[in-house]
Amino acid sequence: MLPGKIPLTCLAVMMLLLAATSGLAQDRFTDNGDGTVTDHKLNLMWSKTDNNGNIDWKQAMRWVKYTFPDTLEKKYDNWRLPTLEEMKSLYIQGAGHNGYESDCGQQVKIVPEIHISCGWLWTSKVESITAMVFNFQRGIYHTDRMVHSRAYRALPVRDLK
Repeated sequence: MLPGKIPLTCLAVMMLLLAATSGLAQDRFTDNGDGTVTDHKLNLMWSKTDNNGNIDWKQAMRWVKYTFPDTLEKKYDNWRLPTLEEMKSLYIQGAGHNGYESDCGQQVKIVPEIHISCGWLWTSKVESITAMVFNFQRGIYHTDRMVHSRAYRALPVRDLK
């Protein structure tokens, strides 16, 4: 009888661990109710939305730093464009997640707590006259000239103190 109980016990333990892991994944983000979302895994605060329109990299930098903070009731400092790694952390891979259709018609796979109006977002990674953009439709990234604005968006982030 002992050998038959071991697999059942292992199965029960595995199910508990799976349930706990699922709960932890859902606890990664908290909607702050003020237009921001806290990312407990990376210790960051994200805007719930992007800038909702085409924007080149320099405009994105200014919008994130100077315009976006004034759209919030609560004042937070140190808003910036995210790094490529931070941006990649918001992408949801896998066939089980279809994402949603963005305002510009792209199907995007980003954490559900954040709504983006189009799939391409600027990052802070720059090189000469180019900057890195991340695509939430396919989970890929590439560089483009900073002066281009075609369907590119800005998503503010800040470090929590």
